[in-house]
Amino acid sequence: MDPTNASPCRIVVLISGRGSNMQTIVNTVREAGLSARVCAVIANKADAAGLQWAHNNGIATQVVAHRDYATRDDFDAALAEAVEAHAPQYVLLAGFMRVLTPGFVERFNGRLINIHPSLLPAFPGLHTHQQALATGVQWHGCTVHFVTPVLDHGPIIAQGMVPVLAGDTPDDLAARLLQVEHRIYADVVRWLAEGRVTLDSMQRVLVRGVDSRAFVLTSQGVATSALSERSS
Repeated sequence: MDPTNASPCRIVVLISGRGSNMQTIVNTVREAGLSARVCAVIANKADAAGLQWAHNNGIATQVVAHRDYATRDDFDAALAEAVEAHAPQYVLLAGFMRVLTPGFVERFNGRLINIHPSLLPAFPGLHTHQQALATGVQWHGCTVHFVTPVLDHGPIIAQGMVPVLAGDTPDDLAARLLQVEHRIYADVVRWLAEGRVTLDSMQRVLVRGVDSRAFVLTSQGVATSALSERSS
């Protein structure tokens, strides 16, 4: 995206549940005064709590229920049409609990972004907090990345870490990590809106003016960037 383009960066968010990361995305766009617009929030479940929040905040909502379709391909085709109707520059997955088909991913190649609750490539798939505790790692985290046809892989935009504490349960770890997820997604949305994110020839992410895209939860419970952004 050309950062000099006066048109706002159009974003569609996909959710399956309460949409706390979706709320962070919407609030970031509004509170930071970004040249961006969340055009729609689309869920695969009619009872996804985030839909009501989005509606109450004046955002178009839609349900494309996966159970209404006989195959994954049929569902993804319908979902893609619903997304394309809003002509987004980016499609952000925020707790969207469906594995997307290669056809859907390729249709939005370079525009489809996910947040995953682990330090990829460690612990892809489900139950990441349980996996971290069972493995005995001392740090756990989350990753915002471009989506590719390989599940929970793809070029990494940003990552964040939290310590694993003695006595942690999966719920403890999830709650601590959520603070970092919100901080990371907020910054990534800002970078996207400002046209700062590109992929090089090796499919590595570059963010103009940013030396490090790593975040860590401090002892004060605040997620901070490991290195400051450059002025350029």
